[in-house]
Amino acid sequence: MSEPLVWLNGEFMPKSKATISVYDHGVLYGDGCFEGIKSWDGKVFKLREHIERFMDSAHFLNIDIGRSKDELCELCLHTLAVNELQQGVAYIRLVVTRGPGDLGINPRKCKSGATLYCIASSIQLYPEEKYERGLSVIFTATRRQSVQSLPSRVKSLNYVNNILGVIEANYAGVEEGIMLTMEGYVGEATADNVFFVKNGVVKTPALHHALLAGITRESILTIAQEAGYKTEEGTYLTFDLYTADEAWLTGTGADLVPIVAIDSRQIGSGQPGPIFKDLRSRWGEFVSRPGNHSLVPSRESVLSLYPALGNGVPVGV
Repeated sequence: MSEPLVWLNGEFMPKSKATISVYDHGVLYGDGCFEGIKSWDGKVFKLREHIERFMDSAHFLNIDIGRSKDELCELCLHTLAVNELQQGVAYIRLVVTRGPGDLGINPRKCKSGATLYCIASSIQLYPEEKYERGLSVIFTATRRQSVQSLPSRVKSLNYVNNILGVIEANYAGVEEGIMLTMEGYVGEATADNVFFVKNGVVKTPALHHALLAGITRESILTIAQEAGYKTEEGTYLTFDLYTADEAWLTGTGADLVPIVAIDSRQIGSGQPGPIFKDLRSRWGEFVSRPGNHSLVPSRESVLSLYPALGNGVPVGV
């Protein structure tokens, strides 16, 4: 296959042709939202739940997507299909912006409607060895922005707060940073939710602590409860993570990845713990349950719906 195809405002086009206006308020001001969705061997995990979260974010921002839930699900599946991503691990990025306007911030000036696009690609957030040996992380000095300013459940295009946390982790020479709330409570990592275990109880910060309502997070709570573990969503301090028996991160890109040190303090045995290993082993079965995924159609069936793909698209795409 040659150049990847991107779905942009109703059409598939080569990646190099998929451009938006420099006056788009998503570019100028981060005025928009996005969703990250993952698939394994043609099975897209909790697609409708991701689309519902995407639509909730857009609704909060007062952006009219102009597409129904079913249409958004369909375009995600079609983007995977035309890029021949039915095998292995693939990642979908669905994005909507306010659309082009002027150089002011007033959304009323964006008169031509929202910009909507969908990208599909392979992904590996961490090397496989990190899933076996664990991550070293830090608590960042950068705090999560207050929920009184922007609810953390809005998956907006403005990730500068998170990026500042990543910069700190980079300077510290570690793989990730865990961010605290303005009040000093454990929130989330720069792009993932946080779990830890103490005395056999699987714990994670409650949603009101400036964190995204992660779909993988919710799934791990379900898996843990089905496995008979006690779970808790609460309010935690750095002390609770430092003294945990196990810890890990969850997210669409990361799945479940263990933490073995925070601020150079060893967590538990310094190795991925038994509860983490148990939940990760159950994760694959959970993803494959019929009610938890949508199937990617064949490339041929999708190509018949987009006749323009036969014209102007590089041979072999």
